[in-house]
Amino acid sequence: MKLPAGPTTNPKLQMFQWVSSPLKYMETNRKRFGDVFTARFGEKFSLVLFSDPQAIREILSADARTFDSGRANGILLPLVGSESMLLLDGDRHKQQRKLMMPPFHGDRMQTYATTIEKITQEVMDSWQVGKPFSVRAATQNITMKMILNVVFGLSEGARYENVRQLMTTVLDMTGSPLGSGSLFFGGLQRDLGPWSPWGRFVRRKAQLDELLFAEIRERRAALDENRTDILTLLLCARDENGEAMSDLELRDELLTLLLAGHETTATALAWALYWIHKLPDVRQKLREELASLGKNPDPMAIVKAPYLNAICQETLRIYPVALITFPRIVKSSFSVMGHHFGPDVLLAPCIYLTHHREDLYPEPKQFKPERFLERQYSPYEFYAFGGGNRRCLGQALALYEMKLAIAKIVSRLDLVLPDDRPIKPVRRGVTLAPSGRLRLVVTAHL
Repeated sequence: MKLPAGPTTNPKLQMFQWVSSPLKYMETNRKRFGDVFTARFGEKFSLVLFSDPQAIREILSADARTFDSGRANGILLPLVGSESMLLLDGDRHKQQRKLMMPPFHGDRMQTYATTIEKITQEVMDSWQVGKPFSVRAATQNITMKMILNVVFGLSEGARYENVRQLMTTVLDMTGSPLGSGSLFFGGLQRDLGPWSPWGRFVRRKAQLDELLFAEIRERRAALDENRTDILTLLLCARDENGEAMSDLELRDELLTLLLAGHETTATALAWALYWIHKLPDVRQKLREELASLGKNPDPMAIVKAPYLNAICQETLRIYPVALITFPRIVKSSFSVMGHHFGPDVLLAPCIYLTHHREDLYPEPKQFKPERFLERQYSPYEFYAFGGGNRRCLGQALALYEMKLAIAKIVSRLDLVLPDDRPIKPVRRGVTLAPSGRLRLVVTAHL
C-alpha cells in the first residue's frame, strides 16, 4: 500500500523538525504536498496529516470502531500511565468517558463560577503595580488551583500544596522545547541517576504518584458520598460487574485530568491575555462589552458575551494548544477522499493547518475575533478541542474558566506588555504554548 506523498528526508531529521519547529515543518510540507501528506518519523512510524475539511469530516464522523486511538497515544504513557482514558480503546474507553462526563457539563458547571472568580482574584492580588510577571506562570497557577478543586475538592493543606508543586515541576520537565524531546525520542528516556534529565523526571513523578495514592487510600477508607469532587465520583463508580476502580486506574485518570484540565487551559488563557493586550482595539471592544453587562454581572451573562466568545475562539484558532487531533490507527481498512489505507496506518486531522487555510480564514496570521461573529464554522473547519469519540471532555469547563478569568482580569486591571516584540509559539510537551518571555505589567487598578 502506497501512502500519500510527503518529505523524503531522513525520518530522524523529520522527527527533530517536528519537535523543534512544528509550525515550519507543517507549513513547508503543506505548501509542497497539499492538504494531505505523510510525515515519516521512523522506520515503522509514519503519520498521514490532513487539513481539508471534507477529509476531517470523514475521519471524525467515522464509526469509532474503525480506529484504535488509545493505542496511538503511547507518547503520553510516561505522563498519564497505561490505565488513562487517553490510552484506552473500545468499550473500556467508552465506559470511562461516560463515567467522567457529568462533572464537565450542565448544572455542575455553574457551581464552579464562584471558585474560578475567587482563585483568579487571589492570583491577581499577587501582581504588584509596575513589576512584570510571567503570564504563563500566573495562568498555570489559576488553572492548577481550579483543577485541584474540581478533581479533589482541595483548596488548601500540605498535600494540596505538594501535589500542586510536584505537578508543576513534572510538567515543566517535559514542557520546554528541549525537554519535549524526551517524550518523542525514546532513547532519551534513560534513567542515569537523580542528576540526569530523565532520572529527575522519574523521581519527581514517583513522588507525585505517592501523594496521589495516599489521597486515594485515605478517601476510599473514609468515603463520603456527599462530596461532589471527581475523585469521590470515581470512587463510588462501579462497572457492569459491580467492581470499583483500582488504585492504579484511579491514579492514571487523576493524572489525565490534572494534565488535560490544567496545562491546556493555562496555555490558552495565556495566549488570550497576550492578544488582548497586544491589540488595543480588541481590549477596548472587550471592555465595552463587559461594561454593558453591569457592575456585577451574572457569570452566565459573561459566558454568553459574543465578543468575549469570539476572542476565545480566535485564540484557539491562531495557535491551537494541540497541533493535531489524537491520531487514529486504522484497524482494517479506511478510505478518505480517494486515499485508501490498510491496517496500522496512523491518520491525524491537523488542527493547525486547517485553522490556517486562506479559504476559511483570510489573513490567517492576523488575530481577528470578528471572523467568528461574521461566520459560523463547522466542527470540521474549527475543531480546537478535537472531535468524534475523542473530543475533549473538558471543553465546556475550559471555555467557562477562560471567559470568567479574562473578564475579571480585564475589568479590574490595566495591564501592558513591557515591550512590543511579538511572542512566538514554542513546543511544550505535545502542545504549543507562548514562549517564556511573555510578561505583563500592572499599571493601575480599575
